Amino acid sequence: MYNWDDLRVFLAVARHHSYQSASDFLGLDPTTIARRIDRLESALKCTLLTRGPGGQTLTATGKRLLEAASQVEMANELVADGVGTAANAGRVRLSTSEGFGGTILSPAVPELTAQRPPVEIEIVANPGFLSPAIREVDIAITLGAPQDKRLVVERLTDYRLRLYAADSYLTAHGAPRTVADLRSHTLVGYIDDLLYANELRYLDEIHPDLKPSVSSSSIHAQMEIVRAGGGIAVLPCFMADLAEPRLIRVLPDTAITRTFWISARRDVQQTQRVRRVRNWVRETVARQKALILSD
Repeated sequence: MYNWDDLRVFLAVARHHSYQSASDFLGLDPTTIARRIDRLESALKCTLLTRGPGGQTLTATGKRLLEAASQVEMANELVADGVGTAANAGRVRLSTSEGFGGTILSPAVPELTAQRPPVEIEIVANPGFLSPAIREVDIAITLGAPQDKRLVVERLTDYRLRLYAADSYLTAHGAPRTVADLRSHTLVGYIDDLLYANELRYLDEIHPDLKPSVSSSSIHAQMEIVRAGGGIAVLPCFMADLAEPRLIRVLPDTAITRTFWISARRDVQQTQRVRRVRNWVRETVARQKALILSD
């Protein structure tokens, strides 16, 4: 018979994709992690993980166990929540886009951490998103609406993007008067084969012939290139309108609208700690609505 602690170790490896990352998360050494996984596989008489170029990969049996173990884990959390041992404190990991996480959510964190009982918040604000369906995170804010039936998905907010350039660039190269004029300018954008969401194909939406000559997977890097006079880019208004020195809107009648969606597993969202963080996100967005939907 397996033991719950080995199952907890398995969940950490499945979600972090390596013994070392699971070790850092659990505070156990990698050798202990490997031994616990071996013991669990022996108890269940199956192979749960295989090692590949990207780290530990789940087998088909491992994927089934991940789902079942997540439900056991959630049941334990709900019991603790119900009897008050966890109350509404605890850790909540949230995945969001780099720009939204850094510009909108991060400045509002002190408001959340000042609440009692405290919530330990982890904001994963990298290119790409982690999955709430397999509990890599508790909450995800994404550019598209996830289709997984295990998730409760809600529209969080629309947001606006526009073309921006620095005064130094426009002084040196002139301002485009039409969308077609953009073809003769230096454009800054995403690296096409590293796009993690089709919603990031901004230039295609403005004109089918537009291609960036300077590219980065980071929206913050793109904005810094523009601030330094390196070209014209499509940037979220909630970032560019706060930039110093101030960036200038190019072709101001040209705007793109995108949507952020917030999701969590149906079982996870029942916990008080996750409800608190979801409410905090909604309240933060409501306060920043004018900036996010900048006209």
